[in-house]
Amino acid sequence: MHALNAVIDSPAMRSADRERLSLALMDARNHTLQLLARFEAALGERLEVPQAPDTLPPLWVAGHIAWLAEYWIARNPQRALGPRCPADAVRIGSVEPQADAWFDPRVRSHAERWSPALPPLEHVKAYLLDTLETTLDLLDKADDSDDALYFFRLALFHEDLRCEQLAVLAQTVGVPLGLQLPGGVQARPPLVLPATRWSLGWPDGGFALGVEQGAEAVAVPEFEIDAQAVSWAQFVEFIDDEGYDRPEFWHPQGWEWLEREAQIEGRRGPRHVEQIGVASGAVLQNLFGRAARMGPTQSVLHASWWEADAWARWAGRRLPTEAEWEVAAHAGARRGFRWGEVREWTAGTLRPWAGYHADAWSAHAELEPSSVFGIARVQRGASFATRARMKNLRARWWALPERDESFVGFRTCAL
Repeated sequence: MHALNAVIDSPAMRSADRERLSLALMDARNHTLQLLARFEAALGERLEVPQAPDTLPPLWVAGHIAWLAEYWIARNPQRALGPRCPADAVRIGSVEPQADAWFDPRVRSHAERWSPALPPLEHVKAYLLDTLETTLDLLDKADDSDDALYFFRLALFHEDLRCEQLAVLAQTVGVPLGLQLPGGVQARPPLVLPATRWSLGWPDGGFALGVEQGAEAVAVPEFEIDAQAVSWAQFVEFIDDEGYDRPEFWHPQGWEWLEREAQIEGRRGPRHVEQIGVASGAVLQNLFGRAARMGPTQSVLHASWWEADAWARWAGRRLPTEAEWEVAAHAGARRGFRWGEVREWTAGTLRPWAGYHADAWSAHAELEPSSVFGIARVQRGASFATRARMKNLRARWWALPERDESFVGFRTCAL
């Protein structure tokens, strides 16, 4: 089993052939069903969660996983065109007559996804199994070109992203998943990396999200970067120094955000923190429905970009650029650069690389970032809830700077 996981749950799956894709797609679907079982045990058959901007009904997420794969593979006669397939390509009917009405995000708005008209859990499970069977059958008949396998790889990585979204949702609403946070590690000194020229973007071949595509060569001056993400012990010092009451450390928009949050919940720490003992340094943070003591060397979790930026200003440091983070993950791997426990905020706003083009499928998956270019902030790395095959040092994700529901922290660079 370990050998099989090493094959199907590795970053090399971005270029997986048909055989490995088949195994990985089954693995991903099993993971989805396991997560649904956890939600069912905690919430009942309807999997009901409170309606909020940062939540989605688990039933809708699961149905959407099946819908997107079916829409772009089984229902798409032009699937062999891969990324060149037009968004408005003719589709054949779904095995589920109501699939588009239920699970197409262009049809059902965010607010409408809590509708009682959604099918019951057993119906969604049947749809997941039916669509997987068809996907695997069509995969067996495909050739091994990148174009022919594009939508099969898409289905895999979209499901992995949605499963991490389900894990974040479980954290938000307090559903136990059995996931364990990585333990803390002894702090290592920052790394100093020499000036270099680095190519950002995705190399040719294999699957990449649209926001990862394109290529840019950039000059990276010498820089110093933390070997690991900022720890709770470090963050508590900021709180102890009244960092949440000192506007000089905050971006003006960040201070406005903090004041709004303070009116709602009296915010004095990252999300889900229940108690911070400044004298003792002890931090209690709610993890999947229970209060857990955070180790002083564990990475800060659920920080917004505003909080990450404020801490860096307080410490006399700054957040790394994307290029710095990527260079460090590559060149610092044997020098103690540690990543993969939390997603990490970087400095700049989200923008496309040269040669970027929007994926035809992205609007259906709500993963198309063009509407927030210049506004959203980039996250790099991966979290403890990210499947290993998603953990690539060139992987790129994004969120608005106030969003803190995902498993995100940060590290810093010297000024």
